[in-house]
Amino acid sequence: MAENHDVEFLGSQFALEVEGVELARFTEIAGLSWETEVVEYKDTLKNGKVVIRKRPGQTKYGDIMLKRGLSGDRALGTWYQTVLDGKVERKNGSVVVYDMAGTELDRWNFERGWPSKWSASDLNAGSDDVMIEELTIAIEYLERKK
Repeated sequence: MAENHDVEFLGSQFALEVEGVELARFTEIAGLSWETEVVEYKDTLKNGKVVIRKRPGQTKYGDIMLKRGLSGDRALGTWYQTVLDGKVERKNGSVVVYDMAGTELDRWNFERGWPSKWSASDLNAGSDDVMIEELTIAIEYLERKK
């Protein structure tokens, strides 16, 4: 079966899997990124001209930021509590993209992640807006699998 590289993730759903278990679904995910440092050094050519050469250095991975409507589910809070208790549980996991029919479209695997930030939207008695929960996961490695 040929792969479709022109798929747009319109109307997608996003899930967080940790150690192979789906913990939650999210409406928004950001930070799926990596960046490789550029290391510059001077080199002198045979004719005496000095040039700047560039080579790749260390690669770092962005923190993954997830948003969803605030839920009564405590799985994410329990994981974050390990950080507050000084017993960080680094875990491997995935951000999985599903279409509206529930078919997996894309997968980003991360390694040694831990929750570095949790927040909820402001409370406002005059608003009917759904409270939003945000979770940031610090990671040490990221790869796209599909």
